[in-house]
Amino acid sequence: MPVTAQRHDVAIVGGGHNALVAAALLAREGLDVVVLERLPHVGGAAVSERPWPGVDARLSRYAYLVSLFPEALAADLGLDLELRSRATASFTPYDGPRGPAGLLVETEPGAATRASFRALTGGDDEYAAWQELYAELEGLAQVVAPTLLEPLPREGDVHARVRAAVGQRVWTDVVERPIGEAIERRFRNDLVRGVVATDALIGTFTSLFDPARPANRCFLYHVVGNGTGEWRVPVGGMGAVTAALERAARAAGADVRTGHEVTRVVPDGAGVGLEGRLASGEGFAVEADHVLCGAAPAVLARLLGEEPAGPVPHGAQLKINLLVSRLPRLRSGVDPRVAFAGTFHVGEEMSRLEALHRDPATGLGTAGELYCHTLTDRSILGPDLAASDAQTLTWFGIHTPDDALRAPGAKDAAFRAAVAALDAHLAEPLADVLLHAEVRTPAEIEADLAMPGGHIFHGDLAWPWLPDDVPAHTPAARWGVATDHERVLLCGSGARRGGAVSGLGGHSAARALLETLSPR
Repeated sequence: MPVTAQRHDVAIVGGGHNALVAAALLAREGLDVVVLERLPHVGGAAVSERPWPGVDARLSRYAYLVSLFPEALAADLGLDLELRSRATASFTPYDGPRGPAGLLVETEPGAATRASFRALTGGDDEYAAWQELYAELEGLAQVVAPTLLEPLPREGDVHARVRAAVGQRVWTDVVERPIGEAIERRFRNDLVRGVVATDALIGTFTSLFDPARPANRCFLYHVVGNGTGEWRVPVGGMGAVTAALERAARAAGADVRTGHEVTRVVPDGAGVGLEGRLASGEGFAVEADHVLCGAAPAVLARLLGEEPAGPVPHGAQLKINLLVSRLPRLRSGVDPRVAFAGTFHVGEEMSRLEALHRDPATGLGTAGELYCHTLTDRSILGPDLAASDAQTLTWFGIHTPDDALRAPGAKDAAFRAAVAALDAHLAEPLADVLLHAEVRTPAEIEADLAMPGGHIFHGDLAWPWLPDDVPAHTPAARWGVATDHERVLLCGSGARRGGAVSGLGGHSAARALLETLSPR
């Protein structure tokens, strides 16, 4: 029996955080909005789950920190959400001439940070270079961040404003030349270089010297959030972010449906038809005037019956979630509650990162960074665990590409290598405090979240502006959400200002559609 299609103003494919942002913004303008999510819950990668049966710990298994989500957008949506700062920005252990030590960078760098740089480098020059770079980056961020909630600016306009605010050098370093050149020129110490460089490589498998500069774009997104670049802890985990967005969408009147997998999208001149299946296996059909797609562009191409515009992206991160009975002690003697409070870098000297990119098999799993949510927010633990010394740790492996991790035994070997790399800096084996571990490869992320190749950004990030010579005659083009089909817009990480938990893709798609429906 044919399925009768339900009609809506807007249908949104996927129920990730961007989709919920778009749904809330559109529904509150009076549009009839339906969100169609394949999984039994919304949120996509921005969720909290219990990875270990019977263990009362709700981890942010995929995305885990927030920086790019504009405070103005959160206020506009009325989100009940708390983001906490961490006193430690990063800690990087190393073996120095006087024994085990560590480079400590405070969130607000002060005397401890200066002393830590001096102990590593023997003077103050490297710390002065650090201060100079990050002062320039803050100036860059304060120019770029406000534009993220506006139609895409032109590159020339952003360039002129950055040059006037902080000078030409930071624009050259971050935008015009491969980021590795600037890092090498500004810093002499390989460890310091690596700490800076990791912001250019999270979720991006590339050389820091690639002339196409994908690392530069990744770096820019990691340092511009809300004009400061600070990465904060969502109280309650990423699930709290999703829950707040879902409440906003439903309160605005959006119809949010889980267990609804869209299998086909058919645009025509009068609207867009969608076909799909329910979790029960039954079919469903929806017709809409417009469709927003939160899934990756490669997934949208398949739904449209088209070939992807380019190669299907592949991720390069090894995600390891850990529950420990207490924080392990460090060989350096530094208080673990200080060292693990920020981003804990392991094996990320710049020379090693470049070597791993050239040949990941030489050290698969040996470079990465740890993050401890529970030092800042213990609400993700059940009462018994919260009352104990238990902590959660998340490892994000760098340069662990999908194809290398698919080899037989590679996943287990990479996990053992990551543990060994961490153990090299511990006064006791991690195994002595380890209660539970979960390892997720790009292939498993793809299976869980339908992200092609497990690429967390849906593909290489784009500059958050338009080149001066690229026409933008439609609202969708001006907001960076256009597809080849007028009635189908991108609203996820595949939008021009996509990537990370930012809401920008959803915001841009909603604004573009509202502008289309009510031209100024």
